[in-house]
Amino acid sequence: MKASVLVTAAGSIVAQGIVKSLRLASKSGRSSYTIISADMSPMAAGLYRGDSGIILPSSSSPGYVNMIIAACRKMDIEAVFCGSDDELMVLAEAQKRIEQETGARVMVGNMGALTIARDKWNTFEFCTANKLPCAPSCLPENSDMFIREHGFPVVVKPREGYGSVHMYVAKDQSELEYALSAITKVGWRPIVQKFIAGDQEFTSGITIDKDARYVMSSISMRKMIKHGQTYKAFIDNYQDIRKEAEVVGLKLGTPGAINVQAKVDPDSGEAQIFEINPRFSATCPMRAVAGVNEPDIVFRNALRGEEIKVPSYDRLYCARYLNEVYVPLDVYEKVVAHPEATIKDTGSFCPDYF
Repeated sequence: MKASVLVTAAGSIVAQGIVKSLRLASKSGRSSYTIISADMSPMAAGLYRGDSGIILPSSSSPGYVNMIIAACRKMDIEAVFCGSDDELMVLAEAQKRIEQETGARVMVGNMGALTIARDKWNTFEFCTANKLPCAPSCLPENSDMFIREHGFPVVVKPREGYGSVHMYVAKDQSELEYALSAITKVGWRPIVQKFIAGDQEFTSGITIDKDARYVMSSISMRKMIKHGQTYKAFIDNYQDIRKEAEVVGLKLGTPGAINVQAKVDPDSGEAQIFEINPRFSATCPMRAVAGVNEPDIVFRNALRGEEIKVPSYDRLYCARYLNEVYVPLDVYEKVVAHPEATIKDTGSFCPDYF
């Protein structure tokens, strides 16, 4: 099975995870992906680790979608993988146009699912309506009543945010007011959530088939966070966590990859959902090594019509570490001087010294 695919935001940890997963699929001999990496910056490490690379404008630029379409036509792209949250809504809104004009499949969730997931208040209401356990939440105008019920500390974060950007743990009223003000000042809307203590935090990856009928794969890991990203993880069965995430995936009603974040509340012993993302996760290469290669699964189902069901995966401990990509300086200088040119034969390398 051969295919050419485009991976956007090649400098991001999500895009690099997608590239790693596709490389693993190619090494398995079952699939063979030609990867075109794209980013807006010539300094993006992933730009030089594809089979070729292109510079794109920012997703907020009026020419962004046109350049995606031009690249898909020129390089016979079959699928566009989104590597950043900033691009997610732009690609979703342009999905129909891109697919009609190029024949390439845009691998993003449907707009209904994205609307639920991109707003944490919508996520809370979705979980509540579907009787899914979730972190108790409120809007700022109801915070007094919420504090009387749940007490301090509370988590305060943007409804539209992602990762740990502008997330606060408020221990008293003054800290709560500061957090609400800080989030509002940067143009976002705050949400207040119950603080769930302990380190039992889980991320689960689900893939739903192209017709949103069944779960193709599910995998859960207990993770440890540093600077908003998973840096250590235990990949295990975690059956209750995983089954709960499968229900979320089917209720959401969108094909493709879905990532569900949950934390076990020590008061109730129940895993409370606090975030849902209908996209590929930065932890997808960990899942791929364990036997659940989500980018490959979704591609083969959506583009090749394969009926896929992954029954099990390996139990592993994963510890992340820093690595380096080296690019000959003359190659980098050519990219800076000619950003419109396709980047080929970069000579980039990652030494095998660890």
